[in-house]
Amino acid sequence: MTTRVKRTYNLPEETVRRVRELADEYGAARTQDGVIETAVERLYVSVRAEAEAASWEAAAADPAFQVEMAAIAHAFDDRDTWPA
Repeated sequence: MTTRVKRTYNLPEETVRRVRELADEYGAARTQDGVIETAVERLYVSVRAEAEAASWEAAAADPAFQVEMAAIAHAFDDRDTWPA
């Protein structure tokens, strides 16, 4: 089981109301904590994906990266050893 940590945040009343509503009326999670966990996890995944996309975009513009990727592709371009 995951260790739980009690933490207090100062949130607008509207946000607190929405968390309660999502848990109680819509069943988005079994508890209000669950609503927050789900929301934070979704935001975390989204932000990480955006950061990763930005890294790949920067790599695509990096000549040194392109040379390295071409070398790797060439090294693995042995059709006789790669499974069909």
